[in-house]
Amino acid sequence: MKNYIYMYGMIISTKAFLLKDKFPLADGYGEIKEKYHLVGGETGTAAAVLASLGCPLKLGGTYLGIINRNIIRDHFSDKNVDLSELKDRDFDGIIDWVIIDGKTRTVFGEWQKHYGQKEPFYEKPSEDSIKNAACCGIDPYFYPDLSSELCVKWRKPYVTIDCRHDSRINKNCAVNAVSHQYLGETYPNIDMETLFKLYTDNTDGLVIFTRGEKELIYGRKGQSPKYFKPYSLDIVSTLGAGDSFKAGVIYALYNKMSDDDTVKYASAVAGTACTKFPIAKNPPTLAEVEKLISTTQDKKE
Repeated sequence: MKNYIYMYGMIISTKAFLLKDKFPLADGYGEIKEKYHLVGGETGTAAAVLASLGCPLKLGGTYLGIINRNIIRDHFSDKNVDLSELKDRDFDGIIDWVIIDGKTRTVFGEWQKHYGQKEPFYEKPSEDSIKNAACCGIDPYFYPDLSSELCVKWRKPYVTIDCRHDSRINKNCAVNAVSHQYLGETYPNIDMETLFKLYTDNTDGLVIFTRGEKELIYGRKGQSPKYFKPYSLDIVSTLGAGDSFKAGVIYALYNKMSDDDTVKYASAVAGTACTKFPIAKNPPTLAEVEKLISTTQDKKE
C-alpha cells in the first residue's frame, strides 16, 4: 500500500448506549434506545471515518486483546486499512462504556488499572511506517516525544490532539486540534485568548481550539485568531465528535487544504457524524460532507 496515512494511538472498542430520553436523576431509571459494541478510541474512530472518506490507512498503537480482536479486524476487513502493525495479547483488550443522551455523554473505563500495569498495553510507533507514510495522525497518549521525533526525522507532517502548549508534539505538529474539555481541565484559570497565544507561540503549525457548539478558534503564530461557527444540525449523538473532527483535519492535511478549508471541512465531517449513531457503523461519506458544505455556502450567498 502506497501514499497511506499512518495513524498511531488508541484503537479500542466501545460499548455505546443511546438513551431514549435525558439522563435520569440519581436513583432514577433511563430507557436504552440503542446499544452497540464497535471499534472505538480516538484513533480507532477517526480511522473508521477516514476509511469511509476513501483514505488508505495504516494503524498502530493499542494491543488488540481477546474481546477486541474480532471487532477491530472485522470492521476494517473490507477497507483499505493495514492492521499488520497491531499486536495481539491474551488480555481482554481496552473497552470503554459510554452512555449518551444526545448532546451529552458519560464515559466509564478502567484506564487507571491499565496504565498501572507493569507491562504496557500498546506498542511503540513504527519508524518504518512513519517513513513510508504521506502524513500521520498521532495521539499524544503513548510515546508522544518519540512519535514527534520520528515524524520530524522523516519530514512527515502530522496532526495531533489534546496536548500541552509546551510539549514537543505541539511544537512540531502540522495541526493541533485541542478540545475545550482538555483546555478546561489543564488550564482552568487561563482565558482562551491567552491560551491561544501560548499554543501558537510554541509551534509553526495550525492550532485549532474546538468548543462544542460555540465558535471554534484557529490560526498560527503571529496571527490574530480566526473564528468559525459550527454547522447547525439536528444532533443525535456527540459520541466521537472530536475524533471525527480530527479525521477531517487529517483528511485536509492529506489533501493539502488551506487553513480555512481545513477548519470548514473538519467541522463538516464532525457535524455530519453527530447526526448519526453510532459513528463507526454509520460514518460520514464524502458525498454527505460535501453536500453539507455546499448547502451551507449556498445559504450564505
